[in-house]
Parts: sequence; C-alpha cells; structure tokens
Amino acid sequence: MPFVWNIFAEELSRTINDHHLVVHSFVLMSNHFHLIATTPEANISQCMQQFMRRTSLRLAHAGNRINETFAGRHYKCILQHPTYYLNTYKYNYRNPVTAGICNLVEEYPYSTLPILSKNLKKITIEGDFTFSPDPVGTLEWLNTAPDPSKMEAMRCGLKHQHFKSSFNRGTKKPIISENDLI
Repeated sequence: MPFVWNIFAEELSRTINDHHLVVHSFVLMSNHFHLIATTPEANISQCMQQFMRRTSLRLAHAGNRINETFAGRHYKCILQHPTYYLNTYKYNYRNPVTAGICNLVEEYPYSTLPILSKNLKKITIEGDFTFSPDPVGTLEWLNTAPDPSKMEAMRCGLKHQHFKSSFNRGTKKPIISENDLI
C-alpha cells in the first residue's frame, strides 16, 4: 500500500497542478478510493480522466500487468447542500473503520486526514475548513459511528448524479435531510 499510495499521491498532485482540482478529502482503500473535490473550472471529467489514466498506467507498469486497473469510469455526485458535504466527508474518512481495517479514523495512513504525518507522500488539500477550526471535536465526530441506516442512505444517495436521500417508506420523509448530520 505505501508504494500504491505514493503513485496515487503523485498523480493526484499532478492533476491538482495541471487542472486546478481542489481536493477536500481522499482515502485510498485496497480496491477503491474515495475523493471529495471541487473543480473551479468545471472540468471534473478532464481531471478524473488524467488522474485515473496516469495512475492506471503507472500501476500496470509497476505490476507488469496488461489488464485494466479500474473497473470503469468514476462515479460523481454533486453535493448541493453543506450538510451533504459534511456527511460525505465523514463517510469518506470512516470507510477504513467501517471496513474493520482500523478502530479510529486517524489510525489509517492512506488518507488526507490533516493530522496524519506518516512517511508517505502528501496530497495538497485546500484549506480543510471542516477539520481545521476544531481538530479534537472533528475527530470525535468522525470517530462516532452513525446509525447504520443513515450510512446505507449515504451510500445510496451518493450513487446519484445529485445527492438524493433515501425515503422512509412509512413517513415518506428523507432518511437524511439537509439538517441531519450523521
């Protein structure tokens, strides 16, 4: 993973420089990654195409492989409300905890969580305004497991082009509303 992280970090940094991608959160798992980013130039397709193509080529070359690295195109979801952003931020950083790889978000070295200072290449993240004002409180919040139904609603909501919350069948109310912080 350290070798793979370095390739991802270098290529994501190159994409940041070449296309002005703004990275807010990145978590590398053994078989996928999670990225929250904005594109001031509305060029997410170009950013992801460069990032995934170059990363794939480097990983294939390093592993002496000819098969594709990624199963398909990236999935993108527009987060239209600050609460959806915060919930996605938590979802991203909790992914290794949810997978049982670590107990606390700050223990996982392959992420852009600002407090990590392992001997790995860094990815430039633009002003992490979620973490910076209150690192202790943010870590407490990130390490608090949300209700499993809320996490499932997040997973489902992120599969749409624009974040859409699942609905509770009995009440027809969103499981995650614009006011819910998971």
